[in-house]
Amino acid sequence: MAYAIAVRAPGGPDQFHRVEIAIPQPSAGEITLRQTAIGLNFIDVYFRSGLYPWPEKQDLITGSEGAGVIEAVGPGVTLEPGMRVAYTLPNGAYASHRVIPAAQAVVIPDEIPDDVAAAVMLKGLTAQYLLHHSYPVKPSETVLFHAAAGGVGLLAGQWLRAMGVHTIGTAGGPQKCALAEAHGYDHVIDYRAQDFVAEVRRLTDGAGVAAVYDSVGADTVLKSLEVLSRFGTLVSFGQSSGAAEDFRISHLARASLRVTRPTLFHHTARPGWLQSAAADLFTMISSGKIKVEIAQRFALTDVAAAHRALEGRKTTGSTILLP
Repeated sequence: MAYAIAVRAPGGPDQFHRVEIAIPQPSAGEITLRQTAIGLNFIDVYFRSGLYPWPEKQDLITGSEGAGVIEAVGPGVTLEPGMRVAYTLPNGAYASHRVIPAAQAVVIPDEIPDDVAAAVMLKGLTAQYLLHHSYPVKPSETVLFHAAAGGVGLLAGQWLRAMGVHTIGTAGGPQKCALAEAHGYDHVIDYRAQDFVAEVRRLTDGAGVAAVYDSVGADTVLKSLEVLSRFGTLVSFGQSSGAAEDFRISHLARASLRVTRPTLFHHTARPGWLQSAAADLFTMISSGKIKVEIAQRFALTDVAAAHRALEGRKTTGSTILLP
């Protein structure tokens, strides 16, 4: 029997419950996917908690990335049953089977396992647009990346190293700092024991960094502005510690700073971007320049425990849910 894990109402992980569903059938331009792996991301928490508005009144199925095998195709689809594909879409992933638009599916290369593909569609494509579009970083520049031991952070560290960029990361605790260093960062600051503003200034001889990539939000945004060099760019792409309510445009006047707040699904809506960016990502993985760290695996039915671990900052790298 096919099933999904839905959220009854906005709230904590206790709102998850199992719902039996019929295997969905594809319409024109769609495919039915039997999912083999699903990625866990902080955006799932934002929707579950109600921080992001719900597209449904109740029983929202969260989850934004996954991989699996095509079981059926609708009219006008060139993909075929049996193909392995991966995707990233807002919500709907916490299910054993689902229908998605064929145009949003990416064929997985033979050398990449399903769980790796599921772990990188949202996080890896996020790293791709951060480094190539939000602030197109140049070789020899110095940048700061918060949450360097997280799913996006570990991928970004390796990608930046391959690009010849000097990198400073932040992470919580010696174990996470060591993990980030092992994944490409030149320096990692333990934010629990050190003032990252003072450390960045020390490491850059007071010059600051060209860009800060910040997914933490309230705890870091204003301090991130302090470490930017003149004309530097703050890329705010998440808020795991809450929204930065105290931020004002006038803060940018300190050094003619720039700020951008990108969203992955605005990029995937651009014609041709998804296939091109995914090809770039898969090439980095296939070449060995990026190794995907899947540090936690949970059964999909144990998703509440997975959310508690993620929100408690007890995870590193990527977390996979298995239907």
